Amino acid sequence: MVKTARGEKSEMVKMSILMMITMSSMLMTTSRSVQRDVDSEDSENVRRHLLSNGLGVTPPMGWNSWNHFSCNINEKVIKETADALVSTGLSKLGYTYVNIDDCWAELARDQKGNLVPKKSTFPSGIKALADYVHSKGLKLGIYSDAGYLTCSKTMPGSLGHEEQDAKTFAEWGIDYLKYDNCNTDGSRPTVRYPVMTRALMKSGRPIFHSLCEWGDMHPALWGSPLGNSWRTTVDINDSWLSMIANAEMNEIYAEHARPGGWNDPDMLEVGNGGMTKDEYIVHFSIWAISKAPLLLGCDIKNMTKETIEIVANKEVIAVNQDSLGVQAKKARMEGDIQIWAGPLSGYRVALLLLNRGPTRSAITAFWDDIEIPPNSIVEARDLWEHKTLKQKFVGNLTATVDSHACKLYVLKPVA
Repeated sequence: MVKTARGEKSEMVKMSILMMITMSSMLMTTSRSVQRDVDSEDSENVRRHLLSNGLGVTPPMGWNSWNHFSCNINEKVIKETADALVSTGLSKLGYTYVNIDDCWAELARDQKGNLVPKKSTFPSGIKALADYVHSKGLKLGIYSDAGYLTCSKTMPGSLGHEEQDAKTFAEWGIDYLKYDNCNTDGSRPTVRYPVMTRALMKSGRPIFHSLCEWGDMHPALWGSPLGNSWRTTVDINDSWLSMIANAEMNEIYAEHARPGGWNDPDMLEVGNGGMTKDEYIVHFSIWAISKAPLLLGCDIKNMTKETIEIVANKEVIAVNQDSLGVQAKKARMEGDIQIWAGPLSGYRVALLLLNRGPTRSAITAFWDDIEIPPNSIVEARDLWEHKTLKQKFVGNLTATVDSHACKLYVLKPVA
């Protein structure tokens, strides 16, 4: 979703559901169209190896400023967030990116055409901020746009300045670039995004490239040579309906996710207050098994104990960071009941039983639906209860799940 229209998010969520109905029929046509654009930019060999920065072997983890702070950011907020990631122990769990979103720069470039950090909010400059974040053992991310202005229209985009801006980011010590898609010249993103990719590759510094194209032209079909992640959805908001809609849209592209390039259903809303505890557990669970970037979007320095318990669940994080790097998919749907599953390393399977309905319901996962040999004896580890179930399961597993809640297991065949 375009950031300039954030007040219309509820309407966009409804639109996203309609989009899913027609998505499948559009994929093949779009794939052919965007591939022609990328082919026209690069030879097959160059295109295949365009983004060889070695980053994103597992989905990135960290924090982004937008969901909670919007444009109300400054260097104090960024430093305090970095401090909090360390003091809470989240950095040791893998939350290492501290990402500044929109509104960090002055509207006008300097006389040499360089981006200028906003003097009122980032008086020390981005280089000094990067040095501070790096001193904590963390990484600093920044935001720009493949257009003339960013989505907030408060600062310049990078269109026409890609090499200059990439060089600036590298000189500042930037580790991650979120690259948005507002206020463009009307050309396709498949024309504009490769320009920044090449600029980043020439900058001399490995920078994680996050394509924020909102899923408009199905970037999962063409993003892997260009970025380390690509948005597959409209902007999320802090509600059950928005979160579920983004999860559904993202799942369509599961086969395109792999180490080095991940589907991105947008940043996490856990801890911002718009959902129940069970709904936030569903949110975090789906993002984890979907191998989505785990970018926290709350106020890290003021998290509740409940929020920390959710985002610091080591077992759920381990599913997200599993070395096999295969995104889970829906194996079965029956009304409001969904069964998601995906393979993990060590011949294990991640299993999510999701109840989207208004009442408690028993949910059964059958082995033949989740690609476990039918006569296998399976051990089940409940990742939210942090216990291995005493019972061994043959052929299926059944659990009763509350409304707007889930059960998340790791299944391991033992015989």
